[in-house]
Amino acid sequence: MTDISVTSPVERIARVIAAEALSINGEGQDPSAGSEVDAVWPQEVNRAMAVLRTLREPTPEMVEAGRGAGSNPAEIWNAMVRAAIGQEEAV
Repeated sequence: MTDISVTSPVERIARVIAAEALSINGEGQDPSAGSEVDAVWPQEVNRAMAVLRTLREPTPEMVEAGRGAGSNPAEIWNAMVRAAIGQEEAV
């Protein structure tokens, strides 16, 4: 079963963008960037919205993955996003 998030997709994406810039696990230098991410993620909302707008049109692979995922919307969404990630990992 796919977990259901209580945090909005915009916030989650904005936090990832902020963390990528700040954390040593990304391009930053901070080994513990959590508090900084908490402070700056709202500044990344426009970028997060751009990411979500881009995902409005699925690829044929995403559509096919969604068809094969059953009838649960959360499982369909998960399958479609995993297909998109898989496409990029294959590039």
